[in-house]
Amino acid sequence: MVVTEEMHVPSWDLYELSIPCTVFGKPQPDLAEPWYDLRLCGTGEPGQDPGTPANGTTGLSLHTRYGLTDLVGADTVIVPSVPDACVDEGRPLPPELITALRRAYDSGARMVSLCTGAFALAEAGILDGRRATAHWLHTAQLAARYSKVEVDDSVLYVDDGDVLSSAGLTAGLDLCLHLVRRDLGAHVANQLARRMVVPAHRPGGQAQFIDQPMPATDDRGLTPVLDWARERLDEPLTVEDLARQAAMSPRTLYRRLQAATGVTPLQWLLNQRIRRAQSLLESTDLPVSRIGELSGLGTANNLRHHFLKQVGVSPSDYRRAFPLA
Repeated sequence: MVVTEEMHVPSWDLYELSIPCTVFGKPQPDLAEPWYDLRLCGTGEPGQDPGTPANGTTGLSLHTRYGLTDLVGADTVIVPSVPDACVDEGRPLPPELITALRRAYDSGARMVSLCTGAFALAEAGILDGRRATAHWLHTAQLAARYSKVEVDDSVLYVDDGDVLSSAGLTAGLDLCLHLVRRDLGAHVANQLARRMVVPAHRPGGQAQFIDQPMPATDDRGLTPVLDWARERLDEPLTVEDLARQAAMSPRTLYRRLQAATGVTPLQWLLNQRIRRAQSLLESTDLPVSRIGELSGLGTANNLRHHFLKQVGVSPSDYRRAFPLA
């Protein structure tokens, strides 16, 4: 596993760094023997003094026995993250890291990225022409910077054979358990997941966790009618109803609402109803049938159909992901 900021590990990155250590670093002789041989490979010289921690870091430093040259010959290379400055500010990744990743890949290693580690694989050209993912906060940047990569922001992880990538944070655990499942079988992966007190496989993708902000609009004349509609989502609203409330023709309402929000009036209504259903699933224990009524999606079956299509998981699975306190 690559430790890209050996000197000062940001607290946000500690989680992704610890996941492979937990999954692959502790022998499980009763599950499989031999287990994995995990080696942390730093971007600096092995044993180098990391110096003084920078502001905003945890103050932790890592001393590794292995360097980037040890990536060549590995069966699997994992990049858990890259420095935030390389993602948000465009700071170049260490050229020696990119060279080492490319050499490892060319020598036959299976390449794995967690969260922003995808930027390192993309910079090395390993993701060219491949489907890949990263944390949904960074997928747009990944797609814009590396046009040859087919970025999918809807999934928890992507398995493209010898190159795999995951979304951020806990999705990295999903991918690591998937690797165990591939290598050692479902029984071993399931037993390991039980020991870690996590699901062996989570349904759905990132869509259930992405915050969908209200679309910005300069058309302030629509604000009253949109607020009016949000208060009546449980009613059978039509485009004609919205147009009548806005004192304009249905054609004019259609044109202005689409220009302001980027979607048609009916799609806007569906999006608002899904948002209402999500809020009720997160904050109440109401039955799905009642939530369908209150959100304006009708029957429980109709709610399930639209919810699965829009969010990527069933209402029940979504509720389990956001349990009441």
